[in-house]
Amino acid sequence: MFVRMKKAELFEHVIKYFEANQPDAATELHYGNPFELLVAVVLSAQCTDKRVNMTTPALFKAFPDAESMSHASIDEVREYIKSISYPNSKAGYLVNGSKVLMEKFNGAVPSTVDELTTIPGVGRKTAHVIASVVFNQPKMAVDTHVQRVSARIGLTTNAKNPLQTELQLVKYIPEKKIALAHHWLILHGRYVCLARNPKCDKCGLTKWCKYYNTKLTGK
Repeated sequence: MFVRMKKAELFEHVIKYFEANQPDAATELHYGNPFELLVAVVLSAQCTDKRVNMTTPALFKAFPDAESMSHASIDEVREYIKSISYPNSKAGYLVNGSKVLMEKFNGAVPSTVDELTTIPGVGRKTAHVIASVVFNQPKMAVDTHVQRVSARIGLTTNAKNPLQTELQLVKYIPEKKIALAHHWLILHGRYVCLARNPKCDKCGLTKWCKYYNTKLTGK
């Protein structure tokens, strides 16, 4: 039977589960340096990592750094990413973002969220991905997977937007585990806790999951 518990206890169970089952969770985007990760994350908005990884090798070969991409035209870049969602907008972000990197940061990807969000196409989620993955900062990047999984399990309550989800999560996740927890939740949402047909029969969290125990089984 589903037993309601205090939020801190729920987080403890969930964290222990992921530590045991996904100790090395990481981004599935392919990249070789901070600039490549920044480009990949911008391209991944409303697009699968698989599609991004199919597209970026040729793009990175043509434009290996911010300097080379800053000199490209939007049309040139768009040709390389035309199979990705919103290629027109994203090509503009990449070219103009590269110009900002050159003008403000000498071509290097900055480490702070405030600096990162001055780059075209980089919002809070993207900035948090870069800050946590590249610079090992305790930043929780919240996308639709993280938001959905957190709400279903019961880690968050009535979170209306990514920021509310983020604030509720970091309140209970130990600082040193925040960056890793992002990958736990996103991968769980990508492969198990699917939006339309969650694979609850393959999930090891059902014992503590609010969605499973109240919406599906009615306990």
